[in-house]
Amino acid sequence: SVLDPTETTRHSFSAWSHTFPLYSFPLGFRVATSKMEENLDAAVDSILNVEKQMRLAGDVAGTRKAVIDILELCYKARAWKTLNDQIVLLSKRRGQLKQAVTAMVQKAMQYIDDTPDIETRIELIKTLNNVSAGKIYVEIERARLIKKLAKIKEEQGLISEAADLMQEIAVETFGAMAKTEKIAFILDQVRLCLDRQDYVQAQILSRKISPRVFDADASKGKKKPKEGDNVVEEAPADIPSLLELKRIYYELMIRYHSHNNDYLEICRSYKAIYGIPSVKKDPAQWIPVLRKICWYLVLSPHDPMQSSLLNSTLEDKNLSELPNFQYELCFECSSTICIISFFYWII
Repeated sequence: SVLDPTETTRHSFSAWSHTFPLYSFPLGFRVATSKMEENLDAAVDSILNVEKQMRLAGDVAGTRKAVIDILELCYKARAWKTLNDQIVLLSKRRGQLKQAVTAMVQKAMQYIDDTPDIETRIELIKTLNNVSAGKIYVEIERARLIKKLAKIKEEQGLISEAADLMQEIAVETFGAMAKTEKIAFILDQVRLCLDRQDYVQAQILSRKISPRVFDADASKGKKKPKEGDNVVEEAPADIPSLLELKRIYYELMIRYHSHNNDYLEICRSYKAIYGIPSVKKDPAQWIPVLRKICWYLVLSPHDPMQSSLLNSTLEDKNLSELPNFQYELCFECSSTICIISFFYWII
């Protein structure tokens, strides 16, 4: 049914409606928006009445529009406490629609960077985090909120708290999250564990990423989702590309293997970085990496894997640019052959 404004509502807005533009709602209901802080409560209450009618009528578009407008009123008035209170209130209203909660969380996340101070920012993030907790339809938004909060904790020097926050989220189970965003999130988890020297947990988390995922052909077009499949969201603009994530992954693995003095694995990690096209094209990048490959090859104990890496490195044409390193590898290779021949002769 069409909602007609009552005389009471008409009277409450008559004093200031000529100063501020009218806002159109579905079903013909029109309400004035106010930038004046003293009129904020009256404006919010009026829109709450509209939101109730829309929600009870099952009007998704109307409910979503109402909740967003309430947030916009609070944001324009810079009433951050009222904004937090309204987010909690709207999320707990009886029979609240999922689409309205999703729209509200996404809209409020846009205000985080505009908060006046760090305390207000943390409070808004925590409010949105509590609202989205346990709701699958906003699990990606909650993961992004946790990441923002962990970054703040890290900047404050609270590495352990940041690491604990990040480990609350298991993004590998999120079907709708973009692959690159998942990998970036897990790599942040690994990095924070390494920063607080929790090498066991860092190894566990790193195993959630298969190195083969970095070899996927990014040039191939995305497959169209079949009916019933989850629609994968686009990764945010600040998420690195797959090849950039590959480098970050192996740099973290170098940090992990350095703790265990596993020189062969360090060498293999540098070998993977060396194979990235952007690295191979730039001598300023591949020369230092190739040097480290040679160093850790010489330090690695002899085994079939070390021998294979040694031979493949000696066949690399770029090694001619590093004659001293080439000589060392040739010496290492000849020494290994002599040792093997010696033991063979004894046997």
